[in-house]
Amino acid sequence: MKGFPRLAAVTLLVGCDHASKQLAKGALEGGPPAPLVRGILDLQYRKNRDVAFELLRWIPERARAVLVLVLGALALAALTTALVRRRSLDATTAALLLLLAGAAGNYFDRLGRGYVVDFIHLSHWAVFNPADAYLVAGAVLIVAVRSFDRDGARSRSGSSA
Repeated sequence: MKGFPRLAAVTLLVGCDHASKQLAKGALEGGPPAPLVRGILDLQYRKNRDVAFELLRWIPERARAVLVLVLGALALAALTTALVRRRSLDATTAALLLLLAGAAGNYFDRLGRGYVVDFIHLSHWAVFNPADAYLVAGAVLIVAVRSFDRDGARSRSGSSA
C-alpha cells in the first residue's frame, strides 16, 4: 500500500499536465503567441513529434515514433518500479515521482495524439510543457542529491577535494 500515495501524486501531476495541454490546445492552436511577460514569457501552441531539442530529427518520423514509444514504455516501467520500491520519503523519492510524472505526461500525449503538446515559451529557449518541467526538476533534484551525498561523505570522512 506504500506505493499508492506516490502513484496518486503522479496521477495528480499528470492530470494537471494534461488539463493544461488541453486548455492550451483550445485557446492557442492556430493563433499567434499570447504574451504573458513581454519579451520573456509567452504561450504558443506547438506539436512536438520529436524529443527534447529535436535530438532525434535525423531518424525518419515513423521509426522515431516507434522508438520513442518503446523506450518510453521501458522508462515508465523502470521509474514506476523504482518509485514503488523506495522505502523512505526523501528527495530521491520526490525526484523519481517528478521524473515518472513528466515521462508519463508526455508518453500519454504521444499515445493519444501522436505528438506532445508544448505551449510555454521562455525567450531564448524551446517551447515546453509542464511534463517537461517535471522532468527537469526531477533530474536537477537527482543531481543535487547525488552531489550532496558525495560532498557530505567527503566531509564526514575528513578528506578534502
